[in-house]
Amino acid sequence: MSTSMTDRRPPIATGGPTAPRRVKRRSPFVHGRQKARERLAAGGFMAPAVLLVTLFLLAPFVWTVYRSFFSDTRTSPFSWFDNYSLFASDPALSRSIQNTLMWVVGTVALPFVLGLAIACMTNASRLSRLARLCVVLPYALSGSAVAVVWNFMLTTDGAVNQVLTGVGLDSLAQGWLLTWPGNTLVMIVANAWQATGVAVILFLVGLQSIPSETLEAGSLDGASGWQQFRHIVLPQLRPVSIIVIGMSLVNGLKSFDLIWVLTQGGPGRATETLAVSMYNETFLELRPGAGAAIAVVLTLIVLAASWLYLRRQLDVKGG
Repeated sequence: MSTSMTDRRPPIATGGPTAPRRVKRRSPFVHGRQKARERLAAGGFMAPAVLLVTLFLLAPFVWTVYRSFFSDTRTSPFSWFDNYSLFASDPALSRSIQNTLMWVVGTVALPFVLGLAIACMTNASRLSRLARLCVVLPYALSGSAVAVVWNFMLTTDGAVNQVLTGVGLDSLAQGWLLTWPGNTLVMIVANAWQATGVAVILFLVGLQSIPSETLEAGSLDGASGWQQFRHIVLPQLRPVSIIVIGMSLVNGLKSFDLIWVLTQGGPGRATETLAVSMYNETFLELRPGAGAAIAVVLTLIVLAASWLYLRRQLDVKGG
């Protein structure tokens, strides 16, 4: 009987094709629950960052916008746009806008041009390390320390006037921080002395990432040094240029410490920028409503300028 039962068993396949396995498909309900868990986990990881940004950035900005519509008197607290009308009626704020525009142009143009020039000159030089150290070192200083150094140089009996007097150029000696717009211009130069260091570092990184074969191919095609710089180097430095100009733009609009230590916005209020005017109106003039309006306008200017610049650069890059 055992022999007959053994004979009835089907033969075991040794080399034939195997039957395909059935893939168990997940139901839409299970798939939806899994995606919901993944989104919940991602939200849990992002929640602390979102909470911090809301607590320290968005909430103060919303309160500042709300406060800008209120005056600083008890008789008529809600003033609509009276605080914003100060930009047209207050001469100090009109001058502050002029100074802010000068700061934006100067703090963008000077670090960009000087940083690119110094990076190109020291990229393959034997003394490049020493030159980079001398240029980058001021960037490690705080704005207040830079202001103290330049205050020693620019006062009436400072180092600049003493050097001019020593070489026989007494007619050029002057009070560098006493008259407008010269005082604003020399402070822009002081800011560029500090800000050029980071531009040099970024441009050096960009220059060292350019393949040497590209430059060799350009020289073999008969391109001069200027043509190689214009048509090969500059286009490949576009990403670095976006970063340098963007950083300089934001830093120029919010410059405060250098101006405050050198002149405190004076003489009078001649050298104030919007950042200094915001501090002056809020804490010295005790008009927080006007200070909040200046803060809102300054924030909108920074956001608009950054958005317009980045949009233009990204459109050009994409095209």
